[in-house]
Parts: sequence; structure tokens; C-alpha cells
Amino acid sequence: MKDSIYDTEVTTLEGERKDLSEYRGKVLLVVNTASQCGFTPQYKGLEKLYEDFREQGLEVLGFPCNQFGKQEPGDEAAIGDFCETSFGVQFPMHAKVDVNGSDTHPLYARLKHEAPGLLGTEAVKWNFTKFLVDRSGKVVSRFAPKDKPESLRKPIEGLLDEDAGG
Repeated sequence: MKDSIYDTEVTTLEGERKDLSEYRGKVLLVVNTASQCGFTPQYKGLEKLYEDFREQGLEVLGFPCNQFGKQEPGDEAAIGDFCETSFGVQFPMHAKVDVNGSDTHPLYARLKHEAPGLLGTEAVKWNFTKFLVDRSGKVVSRFAPKDKPESLRKPIEGLLDEDAGG
């Protein structure tokens, strides 16, 4: 496992390779997403968080995943089109990843290890599991798919305020 979350490389929906180090100093909300899931309407709440807190240092990072009920069958172009036209998503979306199993993306290996779920299990249980990362790159919380984005406002505000020295 890499030394830091910032040592991890990701790929955007457009196929561009990016290093997470460009988010150093930001609060991150990392979410595995899907276009055909009962939780898909959460895109709207995630976008609202992004709009409300981006200026204060929040980045929402979406990672489509097709491991749960094959609910993300489209290619990257279809995913991008769906997110933009259906929910006005402006936050960074990435290429599809595996969040469990032998092909787990290194970012998710770190997230799951640093913020295990119930009873210490590391596996992501379903789409729209959310991980909150502080400005220093420490994974501080894991939220279940049923946890609506609006319910994350206080924890996000706490990290933004705390890390801004307030």
C-alpha cells in the first residue's frame, strides 16, 4: 500500500491520469457511484455539497463501480453524459473502478483499510458508500449508502473549519 492517499493515481472519465496529490490540503468526499441504483438520486445531494463547500476546500470525487448488481453498465462517455444531463454533476468523476476483490483500486484499498465498516469489515457493501478524508489525507469517516449527502454537512463543515484553523 502506498505511503499516503496522495501517492495514488486515478483516471478521469476522459481517460486522463491524475495524481491525488493535486488535492493535498483539501477535504475529500470519495464516493463509489452507479447510474442505475436506488441511491443514484444522491448525485443531486453530492453536487449540492460540492457547490456549497467547494470554495472552502471540499472536493467530491466520484468513482463509478459496476460490482453491485451491475448497476453501472455504461462506458465512461455514457456515465459522464448521464451525470451531467440527469443531475448537473460538476464534481470530478473518474473511470470505473473495482472497490472490492482482487482488482480493488489502490485508492479503495487505502480507504477501506483506514476506515473499516461495521464489525471491522473492510469490504464496501454497496454503491454510494462515502469516505471523508481530511486536509492532511487521513481517512476520518465512512458513511453507508443509505446516509444521504445532506447528513454529511456537519462532519464536512467540522473538517473545513478545523483544518482552516477555526
